Amino acid sequence: MKRLFYVLYTWIIFVPLFLVLTLLTALTTIVGCMLGGERIFSYYPGMIWSRLACYLALCPVKVRGREHIRKGQSYIFAANHQGAFDIFLIYGFLGAPIKWIMKASLEKIPFVGAACRAAGFIFVDNSSAKAAARSVRQAEKSLRGGASVAIFPEGSRTKTGKMRRFKRGAFQMAADQHLPIIPITLNGPFHVLSSGSLNLHSHRLEMVIHEEISVEGLDTTPQGLQEVADRTQQIIAQDLWPEFRG
Repeated sequence: MKRLFYVLYTWIIFVPLFLVLTLLTALTTIVGCMLGGERIFSYYPGMIWSRLACYLALCPVKVRGREHIRKGQSYIFAANHQGAFDIFLIYGFLGAPIKWIMKASLEKIPFVGAACRAAGFIFVDNSSAKAAARSVRQAEKSLRGGASVAIFPEGSRTKTGKMRRFKRGAFQMAADQHLPIIPITLNGPFHVLSSGSLNLHSHRLEMVIHEEISVEGLDTTPQGLQEVADRTQQIIAQDLWPEFRG
């Protein structure tokens, strides 16, 4: 009975309201950024949209560790990737303006892709080595402009709830731009809307923001970067719920 309720709720209430909110958010972002208000409109409409998505999905949210974010400091925020609601949890409740590093395929979503471009988000094209290098240069340009970026170093959503080994790309950017890394542990999005699922499941969500990792003196060889990627992953793993460990 409970499962039937959430299926009906998903398609009769959540999806129609979410689509309307998404369209309004995208249009507000596009127009606001076009009028020169990128600092405000690249963040606040998306932040409100993300919070409303969590509330509409009937998901209570708990956040720990916001005191680790220094106001005015740019960061690389690195998080585990459990499901689609990871984005809503970070964007809505982190409490710091960010640019997203996103898959190039998301740029094709009507209105959403245009809004992300207007907001200065970075689309990563891995179709070739040349395209990937161009994406990295674009990301580093945003970082030089004083932005913080959020990235999922696993590359794609987990299919089991457990983390895969982190890739080095985000940590190369942190080293190149001398920006500290803040690990973020996400719990719960896997239960709400996991990879391959179309139906929502109400579940509590938790985000743990850890202390920053300095990149000063970091060994920038591939081995050194992988070591800091592994250390970041270990920090995130410490606050995973038991079912996501291992």
